[in-house]
Amino acid sequence: MSRNSKKPLAVSLATATCALLGTTAASPVIAQEEPVWEFNTALLYYGESNNRVEDISLIVLAQRNFVDDRILTLGLTVDSLTGATPYGAIPFDGPQTFTTPSGLQVRTTPPNEIPLDDTFFDTRYAVSGSWRQPLGRMNTFSAGLSFSGEFDYTHFGANFKLSHDFNKRNSTVSLALAVARDDLDPEGGAPTPLSAMLDVGDLSNRIGDVDKDVVDIVVGFTQIVNRNLLFQVNYSFSNSSGYLNDPYKIISLVDSISGDPLDRMPTPGIAGPSHQYLFESRPDERTKHSLYLQTKYYMNGKVLDASYRFMTDDWDIDSYTLDLRYRWPLSGGNYLEPHFRYYTQSHAEFYRPSIDGGLALPSYASADYRLGEFDAITVGLKYGWETASGNEWSARLEFYTTDGKVPGSLLIGNQAGREIYPDLEAIIAQISYRFGI
Repeated sequence: MSRNSKKPLAVSLATATCALLGTTAASPVIAQEEPVWEFNTALLYYGESNNRVEDISLIVLAQRNFVDDRILTLGLTVDSLTGATPYGAIPFDGPQTFTTPSGLQVRTTPPNEIPLDDTFFDTRYAVSGSWRQPLGRMNTFSAGLSFSGEFDYTHFGANFKLSHDFNKRNSTVSLALAVARDDLDPEGGAPTPLSAMLDVGDLSNRIGDVDKDVVDIVVGFTQIVNRNLLFQVNYSFSNSSGYLNDPYKIISLVDSISGDPLDRMPTPGIAGPSHQYLFESRPDERTKHSLYLQTKYYMNGKVLDASYRFMTDDWDIDSYTLDLRYRWPLSGGNYLEPHFRYYTQSHAEFYRPSIDGGLALPSYASADYRLGEFDAITVGLKYGWETASGNEWSARLEFYTTDGKVPGSLLIGNQAGREIYPDLEAIIAQISYRFGI
């Protein structure tokens, strides 16, 4: 088959790929065509059970196609997050009082409840831009910049990608590089790792502003196997260095026998924590390796999208992700797309629900449930429909649930009889509109 007869197939498969991923493929541009803008907009709601985290996001992605396959892409995201998130302290059968991250107030958790920080509130703004263009006949180059800001966090990033087509454009190899600098200015200042939570107004253990650097490298290969099958494999390397702690997470110092939080001697006349809590400590560097496999199979208008990712890092976390989507076309350009995702990970080598107060402090320790061992399942359905003008609406609804596990070897005393890992359920709803001008 000639190269010219293969090219429409590549474009068709790329379009199906982007539709499955919720993005839009760049249409081939003829030199005489006028430049056009295409917009993808979405309003996303994410809500966790039990009044935990709630997120409302507005996403706008604008793409302009110029002559000679040059493409400008601009993005804007606005997030509003509220709710409560776990401190990291363990529950037990008495009330617990904590100094808030600002160091200016205290909060009390009732007995037998997982302690939650209910001061969680943030608004995030993120903007991005990229430019893509051919380099000769068989190469494509792209470069982009990104910025995001929150009240205590600022991100600057840059990315570059070079792709090369060969084998009559049925095969593509790519190399991508992304670098980022994140500056963190936590409320009250970042705490010294493994320092104690102090009384209201005492910020003597704070070290102020902190930062981290991130470098990501991705090597990819994409192959059109035949008219109905596309295959992709990526290897990713990621290195983060600097302050990698969550400055708002703590860990309980507990009795060696009972496993209950150790009492703290209060300062007369000054509010403060009721028990002994330490701020978490993580290594100042993390290296991750990932292998990603994806295949898309076209079946008379239907498209099966299956992907698998394996990740391992030097924090001793291994994770596996299986993601399945099936696009089912309906009449009039409408479609249904069921979605299933399964994720599982092991715990970090320094993860523990508490620290034994009778032993010397470890170098690193975190009770952050995101570093623990857990399984997560996402199940959902997306429905899309075309308007008379050729634009597209879509709506999706998904349910997310996690099931965490704490190895018995990490539990002390009567912790074995309590709910230590904060499982959660969440609803994800999104409505999107794609249009061109």
